[in-house]
Amino acid sequence: MDLTQETGSSRRDLSHGVPPAPYPVLAVRPDGVVAELNEAARAILGEITGDPPRDAVPPWLAAAIRTPERTPPTGTAPIDGAPAAHGLIGERAYEAHLAAGAGTGDSAAPDVTLCWLLDVTERDMLVRELAAERERTALLSEASGLLSASLNLERCMEVTARLATRYLADAAVVIVPPLGRSHPVAYCGPDGIVDHQDLVIDPADVPGLTEAMQGFPPVPSRWIDPASAPDWVRRDGLRDPAAMVVTALPGHGFPAGALVLLRRSGRAAFTEREEAFARLFAARAGAAMSAARLYAEQTSITETLMRDLLPPRTRELDGVELAARYRPAGDGERVGGDFYDVHPADGTDPDGESLVVLGDVCGKGLEAAVLTGKIRTALRALLPMAGDHGRVLRLLNATLLNVATARFVTLVLASIRREGSRVVLRLTSAGHAPPLIVRSDGTVEEAATGGSLIGVLEDITSTSATVVLDPGDTCLLYTDGITEAHGGPLGDEMFGDLRLRAELGRCGGMPPEALVERVHMLAAQWAGAGPHDDIALVAITAPRRLGSGGTAPRMTGSEGDPA
Repeated sequence: MDLTQETGSSRRDLSHGVPPAPYPVLAVRPDGVVAELNEAARAILGEITGDPPRDAVPPWLAAAIRTPERTPPTGTAPIDGAPAAHGLIGERAYEAHLAAGAGTGDSAAPDVTLCWLLDVTERDMLVRELAAERERTALLSEASGLLSASLNLERCMEVTARLATRYLADAAVVIVPPLGRSHPVAYCGPDGIVDHQDLVIDPADVPGLTEAMQGFPPVPSRWIDPASAPDWVRRDGLRDPAAMVVTALPGHGFPAGALVLLRRSGRAAFTEREEAFARLFAARAGAAMSAARLYAEQTSITETLMRDLLPPRTRELDGVELAARYRPAGDGERVGGDFYDVHPADGTDPDGESLVVLGDVCGKGLEAAVLTGKIRTALRALLPMAGDHGRVLRLLNATLLNVATARFVTLVLASIRREGSRVVLRLTSAGHAPPLIVRSDGTVEEAATGGSLIGVLEDITSTSATVVLDPGDTCLLYTDGITEAHGGPLGDEMFGDLRLRAELGRCGGMPPEALVERVHMLAAQWAGAGPHDDIALVAITAPRRLGSGGTAPRMTGSEGDPA
């Protein structure tokens, strides 16, 4: 047999004295019989020349030879770009590049196909590892995006369980430290549906879970017996797992919980590389869950502290109608530097007076809100002395002078007492705009009261005024967020005192809730979409009708309070 490899005009004998070649090469007849092979091919296929069975050539290679489009035009060297066959010989992976060759021996012998074999075992392994690494990187990228999009603990648990089931296992269970007596648990089965439950569990029932919940590296998965897991781990859809791994979810300074991964029978157990990747995934999930839990705790603390800073409900005080509105300067804020408080009279004192306080702390935002809380607390402590407005203001002034802050406050104190169908008010202004009295006929009067700012000077003065409200009359307490609202045609004009009084002249006889709503609406429309200051309004009205038992109690709400 005269097999040759032709390159240009040179010819190399492949039949007699074949020299060592870097790659195995063999010549195969169309009927599948190997006609010749070199030493490199013989090393992997053995001696199969002569007249061996037709299955001497691996089936994948025989099929490639029978496919015309895989064989380039006649020539004894493979052509670049020609399609290659791929398959196993023993445990090694090979790629076969085919070229058409001349017949051997007798000129009537059929043509042969030359097969050049390349060992691609390591290359295929690297390709698979690269694909797996890309998939893991994509998972971590997806997990980071989804987990960072929410600061809700339940949502983070759901994302962690679902992604772990999709990429790492057939089912996943996320367990976080207990809230009270129960542990929040999220389970995702093969169907991808996440079930949230609060379970009273003993972590010791699951091998490795106690250590994972404490943040320690758990026992490797190949040492964990899935059959020992309790029913809350082996749920519907995966009752008989074949492999289980428990991984800690590390948090920011404290453990965020644990992740349990389960695989069904028929799937390979977790490899060391898969365990390492599961820990990497768990680190990202744990960081997100830790941040979500910390955010929830801080939100709860903030809500608790904020509850005392929010404006109170306004209500009837011994038959006197009240209404209020509150609007902080920032659209996303709930409290600011303006405030009001309502303190009902002591029911055991027949001559007791109710007290309404409206104030404006210098500045706005959180710092002003903190000082507001301190002032309201101090005034609450001074309620037993509320009969003497001057003394209350002096004591409050002394308190603020001892506080390390450059802020001050303006106040209006209104003591309220009902006398028959009339309401008697004792009003004291401390650096604040005097209250306005809106009579039922539309007449607007200014209360004759004034005084010093609180928290600036050691010695302060104040003047109180007594005002009597007939049925339908209203006393309006307001902060400068109303009169100093900038707006108008050019956006730089203040709403002003004159405009406020003119509008109040049209509000004679209005119920208090309607009056404060109108004033608030007019100031908001004047400012438009531009910046505005804190706004607080309180209306005190003598009801038009008083029965023998007084008017029925009525609750009226204010912007920013629960009512």
